[in-house]
Amino acid sequence: MLIAHLSITWMIVGLIWVIQIIVYPQFLRVGAAEFRVYHFAHCLRIGFMIVPMFLTELGTAAWLFYDGMHGLPFLISLAMFPVICLSTAIWQAPMHTKLANGRDETIIRRLIATNWLRTFAWTARGICLCFIV
Repeated sequence: MLIAHLSITWMIVGLIWVIQIIVYPQFLRVGAAEFRVYHFAHCLRIGFMIVPMFLTELGTAAWLFYDGMHGLPFLISLAMFPVICLSTAIWQAPMHTKLANGRDETIIRRLIATNWLRTFAWTARGICLCFIV
């Protein structure tokens, strides 16, 4: 189960870095006329990817915790879940809701800036899990 958890976490780490370095900055290159359709397609497709991956990550983490994994690196990795979820709820999701109405460069730049917290939190999860393995 640990290898499954490590694997899904690192899949998400890779995805969040692609989003941070490639996808979100590309929002700035999409014209106003095309932005709403582009953004909707992004949210729909990324949702189909990230939701099952995140639920799998959360489920395998719960399994490992229930199975007795309580070492410090694992607990630190678990502490990143609230950081990720709160960042999403407080910053990223509301900004995506605003962007659904149309292109706004200020919001896109804020989305890029605030997403670093999720990027680093997920990366920290992955690194902590590597210490366990």
